[in-house]
Amino acid sequence: MYKVLIVEDEEMIRKGIHYTYDWIGANCVVVGEAKNGKEGLEKIKELEPDIVLVDINMPVMNGITMLEKSIDKYIYSAIIISGYDEFDYAKSAIKLGVSEYLLKPVDKKQLFEALDIAKDEVELKKRYELVKDKLEDIEDVDVVRGDFINSDFKGSKHVRNMIKYVEENYSEKICIKDMVELTGMSDTYLNQKFKEETSYTFNEFVNRYRIQKSINIMKTGKGKIYTIAYDVGFSNYRYFISVFKKYTKATPSEFLEYFKNK
Repeated sequence: MYKVLIVEDEEMIRKGIHYTYDWIGANCVVVGEAKNGKEGLEKIKELEPDIVLVDINMPVMNGITMLEKSIDKYIYSAIIISGYDEFDYAKSAIKLGVSEYLLKPVDKKQLFEALDIAKDEVELKKRYELVKDKLEDIEDVDVVRGDFINSDFKGSKHVRNMIKYVEENYSEKICIKDMVELTGMSDTYLNQKFKEETSYTFNEFVNRYRIQKSINIMKTGKGKIYTIAYDVGFSNYRYFISVFKKYTKATPSEFLEYFKNK
C-alpha cells in the first residue's frame, strides 16, 4: 500500500480527510498527520510517505516552503489542497512538480483520481532513483580495464597489433581469423598470448571495447539504442543488450536516459 501523509492546519479538515475516505479501497494508508509545514518536514523524514497531501496557507511554515525544502530530498508525490483565494499562490507549486491541485472541500472522486496520478508519479520517481543509485558512478564506468589500450602497454608486438586492429575496426565484423591473417600466427597461439597479456580472451576484449564505445556515444545524449548498437559493431540488437547488461549491470536504455537527463 501507498503511505499517505496529511499536512493541514485546520483540524476538522485534516481529520475529515483522514477518517471519511476509503483509503484501503484506494490501496493507500494514512501513516500520519501534521498541522504545519515544519511538522510536515519532520513527518516526511520520519515516515517516508509515498504521497503528501498538503495545504498551502499554514502557520509556522506554509506548504510551498515545506515542498521546497523536501521534494528534491525525499521520494514522494505531492497533492496540493487549498481554497479558491490561494490559486495564484498555488501556481508556484506546479514548478515544484506537484502531481495535482485540489480545491477545498475535497471531492472524493477528484481525490481518488489525484491519488492514482500521484501513485504513478511516485513509482516513476522510485524507478529513477533505483537506476540512479545503480549507476551512481556511471560516468566513470570502465568496461575495458588495463593500460593495454594506451601507449603505456608494453606487451608483445602481436598483441599490440591485435588491440590496434580492434581500435580501428571495432564497427566492423571482427573474428580471430582476421588476426591470424594479420599476424601470420595460429589462432591458438594468439588466443593464449592475448589472454596472458590482457587477462581477456580476444572475443571478450572485442565485446568490452565495443560496449565502452557505445557508452561514450551515450554520454552525448544522442542516438537510439539500435543505431548505437550498429555503430559499434553489433549487428544483432538483442545480443548487444545482453552483452551490455553483462558488463555494466544495467540496460542501454537506463544509461541513455541518465545521460539525456544530465
